[in-house]
Amino acid sequence: MLLTDPQIGVAMLILFIGFILLGFPIAFTLMAMGIIFGWAGSLGPSVLDLLVQRTYSVMSNDVLISVPLFVFMGYIIERANILDRLFKSLLLASGFLPASLAVATMITCSLFGIASGVVGAVVTLMGLLALPPMLRAGYDVRLATGCIAAGGTLGILIPPSIMLILYGATAGVSVVKLYAAAFIPGFVLTGAYLIYIIGCGIIKPEWAPRLPPEERNVPVGKILWELLIGFVPLTLLTILVLAVILFGIATPTESAAMGVVGAVLLAVGYRSFTWTGLKESVYLTARTSAMVCWLFVGSALFSAVFGYLGGQTVVEDFVKSLGLNSVTFMLLAQAIIFVLGWPLEWTEIIVIFVPIFLPLLDDFGVDPIFFGVMIALNLQTSFLSPPVAMAPFYLKGVAPSWVKLEDIFAGVMPYIYIVIVTMVFMYIFPGMATWLPDYLYGVVDNSQPLILDRPPEGGFAEEEVMAPSLR
Repeated sequence: MLLTDPQIGVAMLILFIGFILLGFPIAFTLMAMGIIFGWAGSLGPSVLDLLVQRTYSVMSNDVLISVPLFVFMGYIIERANILDRLFKSLLLASGFLPASLAVATMITCSLFGIASGVVGAVVTLMGLLALPPMLRAGYDVRLATGCIAAGGTLGILIPPSIMLILYGATAGVSVVKLYAAAFIPGFVLTGAYLIYIIGCGIIKPEWAPRLPPEERNVPVGKILWELLIGFVPLTLLTILVLAVILFGIATPTESAAMGVVGAVLLAVGYRSFTWTGLKESVYLTARTSAMVCWLFVGSALFSAVFGYLGGQTVVEDFVKSLGLNSVTFMLLAQAIIFVLGWPLEWTEIIVIFVPIFLPLLDDFGVDPIFFGVMIALNLQTSFLSPPVAMAPFYLKGVAPSWVKLEDIFAGVMPYIYIVIVTMVFMYIFPGMATWLPDYLYGVVDNSQPLILDRPPEGGFAEEEVMAPSLR
């Protein structure tokens, strides 16, 4: 019995999820399935034209240019050992606080995460830099590992976040407004993490022993000097990169280019710039960017074929038949994204599964910018939740052999609860995400991405198959 186009589209989605769980390469699986199922449906050979047009649309997308630049900025900072100076200066400044080592670790993670945006790099470096001194100081393994794993994921939420760039390109909304919307929630979440850490140091002092008096009683002049040379330069660079975006002085791409120049100048100023480090940074940036671009090409083809075959309509009709309101729709969407975070990385979730929800936002009165920030919060848990939990696995790779993965999982659980509470708090008080973009730019953009319609006889015209976010 022959399948109808909608049945082929749904079968394509189900089989794709199965291939993901089997460990197939995501980007090329997307492209292969898009071509095979598009050809098997009523698209026929014109699916090859669609592949070419989708590839060109991704290549010509100005928004995505900022991704390799921000990634390159992060790798330059990583290879120049700027993180060591930042951590030492914050440790001196926070010596009077309970759990001061963990506090300095969390703040360093957040600042480096903002500059880097690469979770694996932040968690790995902080595991090498901060975990040994915490363990030597007698810190509870769960507290020490949990703060590194959770802090390392903040870079995908706090601007200039690469995740928000990809969401903006996928949803067809302003990246600048997304940055403004994520600014307050990002620092609220960081503050909640710090409150938890300090609370642990007060309530359970045996979990986070105070530093010896000789390390806490440091002259104010030395603290100020260490802050000046270790904390101020990178912090100023980060603030400048973000400010010129938020105030409309530069586009995200121009700001990212400025950040790269600033990172190179910092490396030169610290006398830690090397050609070997530059070569490694270029290679890692090219590898990361190639992965993102191929993933975008594959997801663009897959979503176009899925929409043309009628799979998107089936999903929409099913969700509408559930009789949901805006609250229950958000609960369902966020629960699905939370579960998808177990086997998938955030890039796959953003470019493959989020587009399925986007056409439904208007039906339930959900602003796409608010939805994007909620997803960014939710995806914090995707790096922490067992069984996949990439951040704990990254940390386990550089931790001492006696540190058990079970201890790391136990350490990140309180942070998962904090993220969920923050999401609930933001849903109750949506002004956390909407106030700043409204204040800076007026009412947020409520434009919705379009669903691909059936093409006319004779194939596709480029403007008809190109998603609004890629035009």
